[in-house]
Amino acid sequence: MEIKDYQPNIEVNQRIFFRGLGTTYKVLSTSVNGSAAIVEHTVEPKSIGAPMHKHTYEDEISYVLEGQLSVIQNGHVQTAGPGQFIAKPRGIFHTFWNSGEQRIRFLEVIVPGNFENYFAELGLLLAPGKPAQLDKVRETGARYGLMVDPAATEEIVKRYGLKPLA
Repeated sequence: MEIKDYQPNIEVNQRIFFRGLGTTYKVLSTSVNGSAAIVEHTVEPKSIGAPMHKHTYEDEISYVLEGQLSVIQNGHVQTAGPGQFIAKPRGIFHTFWNSGEQRIRFLEVIVPGNFENYFAELGLLLAPGKPAQLDKVRETGARYGLMVDPAATEEIVKRYGLKPLA
């Protein structure tokens, strides 16, 4: 199955929550011919939002609405507050976390679109109260061109005193 062939049943303002990361759909790629998508993420205080990963196909731009967002890419940490953004180009390993004491909210602009479908699929595999289907999570990530580095994720969690992915 090609990525473009999978269109989960998602709607604008639909919210998905899994493993400490909240995702609300704002602009679906289907509304702009697949050229982009926008989601709003929330991450709880002192928590990592995603494993260390890199995208094969997408660039991301995070625009902070509330709180302090920290991102590491190429060994450099950037922190952004409300009204600031951090660009995350494809092909570079990165992760993000909430470095503050309050929940963060930020918009994620994904170019090109279709990666927002990954969150919908992941939400089904990591639904609260259900056993995690980690083999299917890995398969899903690979289908979207996502590469994950679990060892680097663990090191970031320890170095910055973060809550791990739940």
